[in-house]
Amino acid sequence: MNTNQHGNESGSEIQNGAAAAAILSAGVGCFSVSVFGLLSDAFPAVAHFFNFYNPTGPLSGVTTTAIMVWLFLWAILSRSWKRRSLPMGRINAIAFLLLGIGMLLSFPPFGDFLQGK
Repeated sequence: MNTNQHGNESGSEIQNGAAAAAILSAGVGCFSVSVFGLLSDAFPAVAHFFNFYNPTGPLSGVTTTAIMVWLFLWAILSRSWKRRSLPMGRINAIAFLLLGIGMLLSFPPFGDFLQGK
C-alpha cells in the first residue's frame, strides 16, 4: 500500500474545502467587524450609513453587515471549495492573522492612533 505525505492511501486526499471555507470566512468576518467599526468611528457619513437602529447606533449596522459578509463569503467559498483539498496551515494562518489584526483594530488606543485622535 502506497501512502502519500499525509498518511493517506495514494490518490485519496482529504477533502477539507468546507472546513477551510468556514475557518477563512470566520477570520474575514472578525476583521470586517473591526474595519467597519473603525470606519464608522472615523467618518460621520459611514456612521450614519451603519445606523440601522437608533437606540444602538452604528454598532447595529456594523455587526449586521459583518455577519452578512461572513455568511456570504462562507457560502461562496464552501460551494467553490467543497470537493477540494486545501493547505489548512496556510488557511489557518491567514484566518488567525485576520483575527489578530481585527483585535488590534478594535483596541481603542490603536484605533484612536490610526484616526489621529
